[in-house]
Amino acid sequence: MRILLSVMLFLALALSGCSWMKPAKKPAKAQSRAGAPATPAAIPGNALVGKVALVNGAARFVVLNFPLGKMAAAEQPLYLYRRGVKVGEVKVTGPQRGENIVADLVAGEAEIGDEARSQ
Repeated sequence: MRILLSVMLFLALALSGCSWMKPAKKPAKAQSRAGAPATPAAIPGNALVGKVALVNGAARFVVLNFPLGKMAAAEQPLYLYRRGVKVGEVKVTGPQRGENIVADLVAGEAEIGDEARSQ
Protein backbone atom coordinates (compact mmCIF):
# COMPACT_ATOMS: atom_id res chain seq x y z
CA MET A 1 0.00 0.00 0.00
CA ARG A 2 2.80 2.34 0.90
CA ILE A 3 4.52 1.70 -2.46
CA LEU A 4 1.31 2.38 -4.38
CA LEU A 5 0.81 5.65 -2.52
CA SER A 6 4.43 6.67 -3.22
CA VAL A 7 4.08 5.92 -6.96
CA MET A 8 0.82 7.87 -7.21
CA LEU A 9 2.35 10.84 -5.38
CA PHE A 10 5.39 10.78 -7.68
CA LEU A 11 3.20 10.67 -10.82
CA ALA A 12 1.01 13.51 -9.54
CA LEU A 13 4.08 15.69 -8.91
CA ALA A 14 5.65 14.83 -12.26
CA LEU A 15 2.50 15.59 -14.24
CA SER A 16 1.72 18.81 -12.39
CA GLY A 17 5.27 20.07 -12.90
CA CYS A 18 4.82 20.15 -16.70
CA SER A 19 1.39 21.77 -16.68
CA TRP A 20 2.65 25.30 -16.02
CA MET A 21 4.81 25.33 -19.19
CA LYS A 22 3.31 27.19 -22.15
CA PRO A 23 3.82 26.11 -25.78
CA ALA A 24 6.32 28.07 -27.84
CA LYS A 25 5.01 30.97 -29.90
CA LYS A 26 4.64 30.54 -33.66
CA PRO A 27 7.12 32.48 -35.80
CA ALA A 28 5.87 35.56 -37.66
CA LYS A 29 4.94 35.29 -41.34
CA ALA A 30 7.78 35.57 -43.83
CA GLN A 31 8.13 38.96 -45.43
CA SER A 32 9.90 40.13 -48.55
CA ARG A 33 13.00 42.29 -48.43
CA ALA A 34 10.97 45.50 -48.71
CA GLY A 35 8.99 44.54 -45.61
CA ALA A 36 5.76 43.86 -47.51
CA PRO A 37 4.05 40.46 -47.27
CA ALA A 38 5.57 37.83 -49.60
CA THR A 39 2.18 37.23 -51.26
CA PRO A 40 -0.38 39.81 -52.30
CA ALA A 41 -2.86 40.51 -49.53
CA ALA A 42 -5.89 41.10 -51.73
CA ILE A 43 -6.67 38.39 -54.26
CA PRO A 44 -10.40 38.47 -54.97
CA GLY A 45 -12.29 35.36 -53.88
CA ASN A 46 -13.58 34.71 -57.39
CA ALA A 47 -10.14 35.02 -59.07
CA LEU A 48 -8.85 31.94 -60.89
CA VAL A 49 -5.39 31.04 -59.55
CA GLY A 50 -2.99 28.39 -60.85
CA LYS A 51 0.76 27.67 -60.97
CA VAL A 52 3.22 27.34 -63.83
CA ALA A 53 4.28 23.68 -63.86
CA LEU A 54 6.46 23.65 -67.02
CA VAL A 55 7.99 26.27 -69.32
CA ASN A 56 9.13 25.83 -72.92
CA GLY A 57 10.93 29.08 -73.74
CA ALA A 58 11.82 28.09 -77.32
CA ALA A 59 8.22 27.30 -78.29
CA ARG A 60 6.87 30.06 -75.97
CA PHE A 61 4.29 27.99 -74.10
CA VAL A 62 3.69 26.98 -70.48
CA VAL A 63 1.79 24.22 -68.72
CA LEU A 64 -0.44 25.55 -65.96
CA ASN A 65 -1.66 23.53 -62.99
CA PHE A 66 -4.97 24.43 -61.31
CA PRO A 67 -6.64 23.09 -58.16
CA LEU A 68 -9.36 20.46 -58.52
CA GLY A 69 -12.66 21.92 -59.70
CA LYS A 70 -11.11 25.18 -60.95
CA MET A 71 -9.90 25.30 -64.55
CA ALA A 72 -9.23 28.09 -67.03
CA ALA A 73 -11.38 28.21 -70.17
CA ALA A 74 -9.95 28.04 -73.68
CA GLU A 75 -8.84 31.42 -75.09
CA GLN A 76 -8.89 32.95 -71.59
CA PRO A 77 -6.10 35.46 -70.89
CA LEU A 78 -4.21 35.03 -67.61
CA TYR A 79 -1.49 37.11 -65.99
CA LEU A 80 1.70 35.66 -64.52
CA TYR A 81 3.01 36.93 -61.18
CA ARG A 82 6.29 36.21 -59.44
CA ARG A 83 6.48 37.22 -55.76
CA GLY A 84 3.52 39.55 -56.31
CA VAL A 85 4.99 41.34 -59.36
CA LYS A 86 3.42 40.90 -62.81
CA VAL A 87 5.98 39.29 -65.14
CA GLY A 88 3.96 38.04 -68.11
CA GLU A 89 0.71 37.24 -69.86
CA VAL A 90 -0.54 33.96 -71.32
CA LYS A 91 -3.54 32.85 -73.36
CA VAL A 92 -4.99 29.42 -72.60
CA THR A 93 -5.00 27.22 -75.71
CA GLY A 94 -5.22 23.64 -74.49
CA PRO A 95 -5.06 20.69 -74.53
CA GLN A 96 -6.12 19.88 -70.98
CA ARG A 97 -5.09 16.76 -69.08
CA GLY A 98 -6.38 16.41 -65.54
CA GLU A 99 -5.50 19.56 -63.58
CA ASN A 100 -3.02 20.75 -66.25
CA ILE A 101 -3.64 22.89 -69.33
CA VAL A 102 -1.36 24.46 -71.96
CA ALA A 103 -1.17 28.22 -72.54
CA ASP A 104 0.78 30.31 -75.07
CA LEU A 105 3.15 32.94 -73.67
CA VAL A 106 1.86 36.22 -75.15
CA ALA A 107 4.07 38.73 -73.33
CA GLY A 108 6.82 38.81 -70.74
CA GLU A 109 8.47 35.74 -69.28
CA ALA A 110 7.61 32.69 -67.20
CA GLU A 111 9.37 30.47 -64.69
CA ILE A 112 8.24 27.30 -62.95
CA GLY A 113 6.32 28.26 -59.80
CA ASP A 114 4.96 31.57 -61.14
CA GLU A 115 1.34 32.25 -60.22
CA ALA A 116 -1.22 32.49 -63.05
CA ARG A 117 -4.24 34.67 -62.18
CA SER A 118 -7.31 35.88 -64.04
CA GLN A 119 -7.20 39.30 -62.34
